[in-house]
Amino acid sequence: MIPPFSFSQIPKIIFGPGKISTAPGIAASIGRNVLVVASPSFVRNAAKFDALAGELEKRSMRVTRLEIGGEPSPDFIDAAVEDLDGRNINVVIAVGGGSTIDTGKAISAMLPERDGATLDFLEGVGTGKRHSGVKVPFIAAPTTSGAGAEATKNAVLSKVGPGGFKKSLRHDNFMPDYAVVDPELTLTCPRAVTAACGMDAFTQLLEAYVSTAGNPMTDALAFGGLEMIASNLELVCGAGADDIEARGGMSYAALMSGVALANAGLGAVHGLAGPLGGLFKIPHGAACGAIMAPAVALTVDALLDSDPGNPALAKFARVGALFADGSTRVDVQTGCARLVEKIYSLTESLGIPRLGEFGVAASDLDGIVAASDSKYNPVKLSPEQLKSVLEKSL
Repeated sequence: MIPPFSFSQIPKIIFGPGKISTAPGIAASIGRNVLVVASPSFVRNAAKFDALAGELEKRSMRVTRLEIGGEPSPDFIDAAVEDLDGRNINVVIAVGGGSTIDTGKAISAMLPERDGATLDFLEGVGTGKRHSGVKVPFIAAPTTSGAGAEATKNAVLSKVGPGGFKKSLRHDNFMPDYAVVDPELTLTCPRAVTAACGMDAFTQLLEAYVSTAGNPMTDALAFGGLEMIASNLELVCGAGADDIEARGGMSYAALMSGVALANAGLGAVHGLAGPLGGLFKIPHGAACGAIMAPAVALTVDALLDSDPGNPALAKFARVGALFADGSTRVDVQTGCARLVEKIYSLTESLGIPRLGEFGVAASDLDGIVAASDSKYNPVKLSPEQLKSVLEKSL
């Protein structure tokens, strides 16, 4: 019997090579004053950036450009909104990685908001103000295959350093209105970024798949994304970097990771990656990649020890078999062992940096653990266990 569940709205998805060409027409159907938020890499891709801006201007649209490098802070969002005051922005397009899309998402949410600064509305660190949910229509076009931000209802904002944080500006209405997923935009993504983003998507799909808040729909979408990871992640980081079919597989995997996490939540890896990103200047995908293998290994061991009949173990095993030989039938212990081995192997072969390379030291670990939250992990891990994950990732 299928248990009761709910499923959030998703954007109107436009997927396929060359589909970025549809964005100007979509924007023009919404309004005349458009803000284009772009990553530096997309701005440097002059042919595509100028083509997008040119097509918007051909439609008699007034184009305002904003370039964002790195992860956005609440102060950056506030400053951008202030600068845009009086421009009557009525549609926002964000073209870039997850941070760029989160920037556009947050700006679209805060442009109509007159009752407080961005920080006031952030989960866990704000003043508890509730956003009305009113936003400027928003179009997301990812240039990386990782965060899945084009299909999530939160914008991740951070303040990096001592006392720092990485928290969400969240509302069901903040889901992008359109997700234009064009794998061609990922072809120029550097190998290191492709690898880190790929591990982020892998983590999100796996954590959503075994989440205690999952449901039959999230399971199906997450496993479909995992099939794409198994077939394409190593390929796009190697000989298939220019293979549009492989890039398309990874774009689909990232998109599904966003849909799945928005509905099923995440686990221990992301519970630790958030505080890491607030305290240290470490890209989110790199943080996930560094701690994924020991976190999954510890979760599996804890389940085998305390709850060997937990359905999450069969799911871990199914994914392990998928990566080993493409099958989905294997005994639980063998499948789980294969999965853990594969994640360790990917971490090594893709060159995912260790946490120590970003300045994380043993003396920082207790503070990171204290700020972590992994409520949807299939087994609750103690602070000592979470610390051991970080220790193995230094």
